[in-house]
Amino acid sequence: MSVLNIVKNPTKSLRDKSKEIPLAEIKSTRVQKLIDDLIETKNADNGIGIAAPQVGVNERLIIVDLATGPAAFINPRITKGSVRKMETEEGCLSVPGIFGYVKRHRKVHVKALDREGQKVKIDAKGLEAIIFQHEIDHLDGILFIDKVEKFTNPPLL
Repeated sequence: MSVLNIVKNPTKSLRDKSKEIPLAEIKSTRVQKLIDDLIETKNADNGIGIAAPQVGVNERLIIVDLATGPAAFINPRITKGSVRKMETEEGCLSVPGIFGYVKRHRKVHVKALDREGQKVKIDAKGLEAIIFQHEIDHLDGILFIDKVEKFTNPPLL
């Protein structure tokens, strides 16, 4: 396993939409190594989630810290979000030193594939729901700073 370099804003690839990973490739050495490297990179930077585009790989793969530990979600999509939202302070490994309040769904239903290629469904709430939304945004080229309602430390312009 390796700690990978985090791509920082304003790198163009962070704004690109990521491609799905074909089912036939999920168990490949390349994808399995990427999953392990993402977990190690997230841990090295004390993150609670990470998306493949943050290490320069524009594929639909995220790692989310669940209560049971870090888990890989391949080709994830949010199929349902609660009407009720919550506003929390967010930061991002790709946007170092900047924090702000973002309003997101309190609960989300996520469908994805796990690292074995099996279908998984997750009903996430609270912090887990926030992490899923933040990381899935990365897969669509969206950064949390695009959604900030109030910066808690305004960026120097």
